[in-house]
Amino acid sequence: MQRECKENLDSIASLLEKMSSEHYQFPSNYLSGASIGQHIRHILEFYTCLSQAYREGGAINYDLRKRTLLLEQDPRAAIALIRQVGHWLESAPITGAVTLVAAYAVNADKTCTIPSSFQRELAYCLEHSIHHQALIKIGLFEQGISDLIDPHFGIAPSTIKFRRQRSTEST
Repeated sequence: MQRECKENLDSIASLLEKMSSEHYQFPSNYLSGASIGQHIRHILEFYTCLSQAYREGGAINYDLRKRTLLLEQDPRAAIALIRQVGHWLESAPITGAVTLVAAYAVNADKTCTIPSSFQRELAYCLEHSIHHQALIKIGLFEQGISDLIDPHFGIAPSTIKFRRQRSTEST
């Protein structure tokens, strides 16, 4: 799972290396005014939250993650953090049990505690990233710069495999 997460983050870094700050910060009409940078910040903060829980021990609470606005303003800062997270992902096997703490109701302060594992949370971060990459792709199309990404950006591996299989069956 660590390799898959790193590959996904590397694809994001590859995109950011080609983007201008203006494109990165552009408030998309199709994304309710959110920018590509805001989606990137969101992705990276989940990985940061997870890595912090792994290094320091304790539960994971994505709701209480530190929001770093520089990550949504400066693609170079995001690339630097991607490299840090990538180094963490490559450093050693990330295993063990962990507790996820989350509040799923808007109008209540009640939190849930859910047994999990670091491998499961890595899978969640990867799926979460792919979901946001699909949204980022919409922002890229809106700005006319979708040529900056490969055709599989923002598409789940299972979908890519399904499409390949369907394509070979129809020929």
